[in-house]
Amino acid sequence: MMKKLQEAQRQMKEIKERLERVSVKGTAEPGISITANGNRKILSVELPENFQSMDKNELETALRTAMDQAITNADQINEAEMKSAASGMMPGLGSLLSKG
Repeated sequence: MMKKLQEAQRQMKEIKERLERVSVKGTAEPGISITANGNRKILSVELPENFQSMDKNELETALRTAMDQAITNADQINEAEMKSAASGMMPGLGSLLSKG
């Protein structure tokens, strides 16, 4: 049992490391781009050159939209990796996780 637990811990560490290297983007008009990794960490924010002329509320809304999209994309990749690991460790567990 301890061996299986140690294997699971090792696998989870590998997944987290792999997710650190995966990049996903979220975008919003006019030219805003947010990049996050598979662990939901924001890596970069790109703004259009004319962002200073944007209305404050418009800029905040666009940033929130791009960030939500990036985090949603990261969540999807993270969830897929976790399901894959769970089904590999305990067949049938992956299908249980997908019901939630």
